[in-house]
Amino acid sequence: MSKEVKIAIMGFGTVGTGTYKILKDNGELIKNQVGADIVVEKILVRDRNKKRNIEVSDDLITINADDILEDPSIDIVVELMGGQEPAYSYIMKALDNGKHVVTANKELIAKRGREILAKADSKGLGLCFEASVCGGIPIIRAFKTSLAGDKIKRIMGIVNGTTNYILTKMAQEGSDYKEALGQAQDKGYAEADPTADVEGFDAAYKMAILSSIGFHSKVDIDKVKREGISKITKTDIEYGKELGWTIKLLGIAQDVDGKLEVGVSPVMLPKEHPLALVNGVNNAVFVNSEAVGELMFYGPGAGQMATGNSVAADIMDIAKEVVLGNAMKTNCSCFEDKIVAEESRVSYYTRISVVNKPGVLAQIASVFGNFGVSIESVLQKKTEGDRAEIVWITSKVEESSFRKAITSVKSLDVVKEVSSIIRVEANGYC
Repeated sequence: MSKEVKIAIMGFGTVGTGTYKILKDNGELIKNQVGADIVVEKILVRDRNKKRNIEVSDDLITINADDILEDPSIDIVVELMGGQEPAYSYIMKALDNGKHVVTANKELIAKRGREILAKADSKGLGLCFEASVCGGIPIIRAFKTSLAGDKIKRIMGIVNGTTNYILTKMAQEGSDYKEALGQAQDKGYAEADPTADVEGFDAAYKMAILSSIGFHSKVDIDKVKREGISKITKTDIEYGKELGWTIKLLGIAQDVDGKLEVGVSPVMLPKEHPLALVNGVNNAVFVNSEAVGELMFYGPGAGQMATGNSVAADIMDIAKEVVLGNAMKTNCSCFEDKIVAEESRVSYYTRISVVNKPGVLAQIASVFGNFGVSIESVLQKKTEGDRAEIVWITSKVEESSFRKAITSVKSLDVVKEVSSIIRVEANGYC
């Protein structure tokens, strides 16, 4: 049995320093559970002279990846760099050289996870990626262990803290989108270029991972429908409140008659739903399964210590097997081959600016009817001079039919603008 397990950390930013701090500060606690000391042997950085808010021996720091990848004494490589390259090449080389891997790289796992998992499996090595989704929330571990014998029917998640912060500010303080985004940037929750967050890319990566594991079938990232929050307005937030709804950017994945529906978009959610109560930068995943029923996993979706804790837990899982001298099986969850549906049946909130004159409602309703779009309710919200604003709530309809109807509605002379279209989860549950 090994008396110590040597690891190397590649990338020493927020998550890397958090992971190092947890391993150092909780060393005795970790040793008692693993059965050996976990020793950080090397840390890969871009700039070895950069000042950091943590003390690290100069002997640990390197700017040469081969100091890690070619060192036979290192048991586990912890990739915390992000992006596809050079992270992918480093991980594959680490596996080729007999090293287990822990990563927090959501983009890489979403895009190339299958081939990385296959490589790890062929080598009898461990590959863990808990921190790639929802920071400190142990959702992947729950799917792979606690819910492994259950059939998951639906996953709904607030999986991006930046967008949840922005929407919370808009709802609670009446901020407009640009103002709330600026506040998020000032606090460091949003990047200078916020595209990955606000346009849904980050959430899409996470939903590709969660749905692949939850439904045991690989979901390619290009099959995940994606819409961000940049078109959400104060008006939509206010109307949503009047209707008893809260707007959240949700990832939604479900198995419908053996086909998967996976997407990310703003959603009008009933204010009493547990996800509607998740505010600020927090994340939450609401799961409906066949045996257990409804579950919600809630907590910090990012942050130095929260995400670092998930990374440390993965390191410990692998280290226990290293101590025992066990070969590892990655046990990829994607053993089925389900089709990802091109579209789904969805209800919509649609805000339309129209000419204020008799017969307008009938004209628009007629167009909707021609395309098989049933209307649940129609609300005239305000009238200003020769304009009126009307909110339509549809029944569930095929997305393609709805889009065709909207194209036709836009062509009507009485329609000034289709101002907003937002998905509606009428009851928010399965």
